Amino acid sequence: MAWDEWEQLKSQAAERQSTQMQLNQLDPGDGGGYTSAPSQYGDLKVNQGDLSNIGKKAFDLYNDLWDKGRRAVPSSETAAGTLSKDGFALGGGLQHVATRWDEQLSSLRDACAHISNHMTTTKKLHSDDDHYIRRQMSSIDMLDAGFDERVGEPGAKNSVYGDSGEKKGKS
Repeated sequence: MAWDEWEQLKSQAAERQSTQMQLNQLDPGDGGGYTSAPSQYGDLKVNQGDLSNIGKKAFDLYNDLWDKGRRAVPSSETAAGTLSKDGFALGGGLQHVATRWDEQLSSLRDACAHISNHMTTTKKLHSDDDHYIRRQMSSIDMLDAGFDERVGEPGAKNSVYGDSGEKKGKS
């Protein structure tokens, strides 16, 4: 391929790229948003304490929702029953609200339980991964230690093999 042909192909490729569709993107600003350079963002790090803390908070919220979130349900249901028995249409509406509240509370508790269980599982999985990686690295360290028995300085040629300037077959 001639130099002129190479330059022509490069310019054609540049033209094609400049005419392609581009998507606009909102500047992330101070929101600490996404960065496209992994070296600027860093590696994924999982701290077992953080996972444990999230799981504990979700479990505590689960318990608090049962203890405190249901306080009004029995009295609301009693009031709804009394109002309905006395012929007030409001009783049916209050019963509907109490039932919906209990259903939504149950859904929220299920979500908290799911988060708590997920954090426990994630913590265990990452712990297992950490142990596996540690075992693999220690076996590499043992193998590497065998190569550290050097005759000379690192990077220097081993004198056992002779000088590279000597020709084979000369006596």
